[in-house]
Amino acid sequence: MPDTPYLIAAVAVSAAVTWALRALPFAVLAPLRASAAVHYLSARMPVGVMVILTVYTLRDLAPPDALPIGLSLAATLALHFWRRNAVLSILGGTALHVLLAGTVFAPS
Repeated sequence: MPDTPYLIAAVAVSAAVTWALRALPFAVLAPLRASAAVHYLSARMPVGVMVILTVYTLRDLAPPDALPIGLSLAATLALHFWRRNAVLSILGGTALHVLLAGTVFAPS
């Protein structure tokens, strides 16, 4: 079994590293809040991510799936332009797609 001073040193080093790793993001965030680049990215990234996901989803669209996906996409856009709430529009579009694909356009 290791000596007591060795164990105390190991716990102290582990605690210091853990504390530093948890404090580091807060120390780095302070200067970034005033950054013009971060402000620009925070305004443009959500739209960019949604465009990439939309293109990725629609790239291999087969004709039987086009109608429920198109209706769900239109509903998602309408909800977002109406309420300006990303969570509501994503959940609403997803729910409509599940409803349409599972009931109205379900394979017989």
